[in-house]
Amino acid sequence: MSEARLNLDDFGDLIERPSARVRREAETRRGRIGLAPKSLGRLDELALWLAAAQSSVPVEPLTRPKLVLFAGDHGIAGLGVSARPAGGAHRLVRAVLDGTAPAAVLARRAGVPLRVVDTSLDCDPGELPAEITRHRVRRGSGRLDTGDALTGEEAGRAFRAGMAVADEEADAGTDLLLLGDVSVGGTTAAGVLIAALCGTDASVVTGRGGERIDDLTWMRKCAAVRDGLRRARPVLGDQLGLLAAVGGADLAAMTGFLLQAAVRRTPVILDGVVSAACALLGQRIAFRAPDWWLAGHAAAGEPGQAKALDRMTLEPLLDEGLGVGEGVGALLALPLVQSAAALAAELAEPASGGTPETPGTPATAAAADAT
Repeated sequence: MSEARLNLDDFGDLIERPSARVRREAETRRGRIGLAPKSLGRLDELALWLAAAQSSVPVEPLTRPKLVLFAGDHGIAGLGVSARPAGGAHRLVRAVLDGTAPAAVLARRAGVPLRVVDTSLDCDPGELPAEITRHRVRRGSGRLDTGDALTGEEAGRAFRAGMAVADEEADAGTDLLLLGDVSVGGTTAAGVLIAALCGTDASVVTGRGGERIDDLTWMRKCAAVRDGLRRARPVLGDQLGLLAAVGGADLAAMTGFLLQAAVRRTPVILDGVVSAACALLGQRIAFRAPDWWLAGHAAAGEPGQAKALDRMTLEPLLDEGLGVGEGVGALLALPLVQSAAALAAELAEPASGGTPETPGTPATAAAADAT
């Protein structure tokens, strides 16, 4: 895609589906393993998906996952639509960097590297490491109910920043990306995008979130989504214009990240409602893109996520009543995906005499080569 020109239609040509031929080969190999069909449940389906995504039979074990968190503040939070204080996302980022946030604890426990990308935090960039702030587009996204969240130029810069991050991770050899957000007001922007793209009303997509906001806060949030929806509908045909009007720098960057990850044939586990909204917009841009994504979990208190996932025919891997965001759900789903990869990689096919061989033996290697 040209550096001088961002044409979202190009993604439709650049993104191919995971290989159907390799998936059939993986199904054939699975049939030769001495386990009853469907005995591994969802793990079997995940293994076939990974084989197609990797173009590899057997599947390669997942050894280099990475959690990427896009961070930003939203001006709409100033209306009291969140249990968190407006402009406070930098404190959440600081907790991630200090290792005290839930995502940091789980990532450390799982040995998963964690990266934070500041696109629009409402703080002095000098308060955070330069590696985190180098993709910043602006200080806080604007109020989406009465004005644009971004200018058109800022939306393009943010989108490109997300693409650049995806390229950096693919070039570094990351074999599975986990996508989350660290924001205040981000779920309101996500609700507007989902309502606009699904053609539904504000109340249908507006949840109480992980903080379980009270009735008054929920009504303010509904009103904000409603007002944003009025501004979103006229620009539905212009995806960058939609992100500029009612999205924000973090959502624009996440959308670019998801699409470029699909271009680079790198699978992604989505986290909560914000990543689901960006994925839904990504589907509008390139209809094959969702074939590269998994839904990590069903976010509690976020009906908009369920609407978005249903539109993309993505079924959450977990439903644990989890309300916290910041990549936690994607991290919890990761062991399930890694287990599917390990089983597909290491379960042996029978030798010619009908006895399964140990992985790594010449008979197994020959069988793998034959597929």
